[in-house]
Amino acid sequence: MTVLDAGELDLLADTLRKAMTTGSATELDAALGELGWAELLVEMPDVAVPLVFRLLGETGAHAAVLDDVVRHAAGRPGPQPIPLPFSGGTRVVWDRTAEPGVAVDEDLPLRIVDSGTELPDTALAAGRRALGWWLLGTGHAMLTLARRHALERKQFGRPIASFQAVRHRLAETLVALEGAEATLAHADTDLGALLAKAAAGRAALITARHCQQVLGGLGFTAEHTLHRHIRRTLVLDGLLGSTRELTHAAGTHIRTSASAPRLAHL
Repeated sequence: MTVLDAGELDLLADTLRKAMTTGSATELDAALGELGWAELLVEMPDVAVPLVFRLLGETGAHAAVLDDVVRHAAGRPGPQPIPLPFSGGTRVVWDRTAEPGVAVDEDLPLRIVDSGTELPDTALAAGRRALGWWLLGTGHAMLTLARRHALERKQFGRPIASFQAVRHRLAETLVALEGAEATLAHADTDLGALLAKAAAGRAALITARHCQQVLGGLGFTAEHTLHRHIRRTLVLDGLLGSTRELTHAAGTHIRTSASAPRLAHL
């Protein structure tokens, strides 16, 4: 089994970040292949998945790695993408050979399909953990944009970061993201993965709302990158169960089993 020390992990993260910020999705897929993404996914998924997916969120890049994670966990090797459940009872495939479309997101090569087989619980859990890290990275990207704006934008002769209302929004955002990260760190079971994805989706949606308020009208403009992160959040939240759907599923599970399992030993 491959083991990377702290220095090697930092070097890998820097290389991945450069690949995600300088190339297209097709080029990123190729770069991930050269970096041994497939081998890392098999040998050390607990390191590779959080690293790659969080960086995707932070950089705003995208690649068909979610399909890789789900196919690996489901034991379905092969080049054909697997239909993924999407919010509202539809199914989509992440086709790495297709052009971005308008069916789900104009930036992502997602297309709606008519049917698909049910995924095993292990595959759903693996995909939800990966999406949770992606949502977390996206949330931190939005928070960085809002924080920078709050420090630079001045009203009444001082930065708006000094205003209590702005500081409360940014603080609530950070608390939500930190809580989601703690949940993801303990998502070792199927139920844990479900709750972690719901927590990350909720945190990202909270972040989108607060950061939009901090940025004001600037955040609505096509020139600013916030709206792309918000749109990405909405799409990722819908994949493999939305925050609302997963929360309802968790409540149903607890009600029918008449117990709430301990997910983390603190």
